[in-house]
Amino acid sequence: MKLLMLRMTISTRTANKIRVCLSPNNFCTQSPFISKVYTHRSGRQVKARKEALLKKKMELGDEFKSKYELKTPKGTRDFGPEQMAIREKVLGIVTETFKRHGAATIETPVFELREVLMGKYGEEGSKLVYDLADQGGELCSLRYDLTVPFARYLAANKIEKIKRYQIAKVYRRDQPVMTKGRYREFYQCDFDIAGQGELMMQEAECLKIVEEVLTKLDVGEFEIRINHRLLLDGMFAASGVAEHLFKTVSSSVDKLDKQPWAEVREELERDKHVEEGTVHRLGELVCLREKHSDWDNQTLLEWLTKKRWSEEGNFPSVSDKSLQNIRQGVDELKLLFQYTELFGCDQSRIVFQPSLARGLDYYTGVIFEVVLKEFSFNSNVASTNKRSPQKKKNLATEENSETESSGSAILGSVAAGGRYDKLVGMFTDMGRGEKDGGKEGSAKKRPDVPCVGVSFGIERLFTVMEMKAHADAEHTVRVSPTQVYVTSASASKDISAIMLQERMRLCGQLWNAGIRAETNYKTNAKLLQQIQFCENKNNQIQWLLILGAKELAENSVKLRCIPTREEELVKMEEIFQEMVNERNSMR
Repeated sequence: MKLLMLRMTISTRTANKIRVCLSPNNFCTQSPFISKVYTHRSGRQVKARKEALLKKKMELGDEFKSKYELKTPKGTRDFGPEQMAIREKVLGIVTETFKRHGAATIETPVFELREVLMGKYGEEGSKLVYDLADQGGELCSLRYDLTVPFARYLAANKIEKIKRYQIAKVYRRDQPVMTKGRYREFYQCDFDIAGQGELMMQEAECLKIVEEVLTKLDVGEFEIRINHRLLLDGMFAASGVAEHLFKTVSSSVDKLDKQPWAEVREELERDKHVEEGTVHRLGELVCLREKHSDWDNQTLLEWLTKKRWSEEGNFPSVSDKSLQNIRQGVDELKLLFQYTELFGCDQSRIVFQPSLARGLDYYTGVIFEVVLKEFSFNSNVASTNKRSPQKKKNLATEENSETESSGSAILGSVAAGGRYDKLVGMFTDMGRGEKDGGKEGSAKKRPDVPCVGVSFGIERLFTVMEMKAHADAEHTVRVSPTQVYVTSASASKDISAIMLQERMRLCGQLWNAGIRAETNYKTNAKLLQQIQFCENKNNQIQWLLILGAKELAENSVKLRCIPTREEELVKMEEIFQEMVNERNSMR
């Protein structure tokens, strides 16, 4: 045992000698230990070994010297008080609109079983789902949107009628572009109507909600682009696209708002092996709006119904089913235009767009997407927050440019939605199959729950509102919610201690009365500094209550209006009613 310990000691000492010799400050050939090694090995072998050990030492050293960089993960960000003030304002407007239309709110888990999410988002969307590591035998993924979890909620709870809204975070493995409002973690604001209803009436209400929210936010002119899945499928079939290729062709056509037709055509022919003649015919239909930019919505729809498909050489074999889908889609869109007009929507904002595809697999009827046409803003605010002359960007034509050059801040769609009548049925089928052991016909099939909804890309709206706030040199964002600030005049140490207690007592009474109040945490803070704090552009506190020894003796307090700098002496019992009245007038 002693011999073993002696050998271990010698080995440790030997290793330490090697470590010292290989130090950059110690040239190893000067060590007597290394001299002995040279007697057994050639100089070349030792040199190679030394270099290898030095390299390994440097690698190990780098691990310990590496600095820990404090940052958020790619595609996420923190929000300061000013940003949160803007976000709360936007969310307040959205929530108020949803409630005005009679929606109740629900909440679903931030992650779902993987089988719930898979196969619902098309070939492009499914690649962006965040998968979680296996825990407890369940394969889970972060939610990609709020629509599929809502459908799962309806199926699980056997709900056939509800009007709901939900505001929550979703996650996508996308390539984030922060200045365009594209992130990997972001909020969505969804409004959905589940249950039977008059044809196109529920869709019209969704478009009305879009108009109300964007008008209230005052983000500038916007355009609601609409299409119909039946019309789109009819055009695919009329062009000669095989039915089993509808989904993959749809995912390519959906890129037309980002890429020119030449690139989409090349993708269809080269990557998806669609025949050249079929692609040519498809281009004539999906690019109809671009070819006839002077036609209004009704003219475009009439052209599709009156077109003599079978008599034209370009479309030799159009089935009755294709024509029926085209006619039905056109008729429903005409009805939608009629109902939106009855709801008071501005018809110039609603545009029939034949190329709109919405690559998600679950849509079955009307689909729509909302883009901002133009917006005036400070182009440098996204990166520098510096004031500069305003520039006007046309977001409708440049919205999907991937170039993040200096001075550009371009956004994509700010809202989208449509009808999805079969999605809930997918989950009722899944549940029935598990319960009945997968036997067909073992249970009566529950009817599908028809649904329609709209989802706001709220992060992009946040980006627009932030740009708008910084672009206006005179506009300031109020961060503090405080209505009244309680302070006291400078005094001796003993008096200041008493004043601190009185300030605390007064704050407690104001809080009990529902007044948003605060005070300084120091015993004898300077009055001028506290007035300047109230006047700060991010605080903008309206009222200041100043306690003094004389005022306390008279059971009164000095009330100062910060904007006008007017002061008056108010009895203590009257101050609470004064603040309550002020609070009510601000609502």
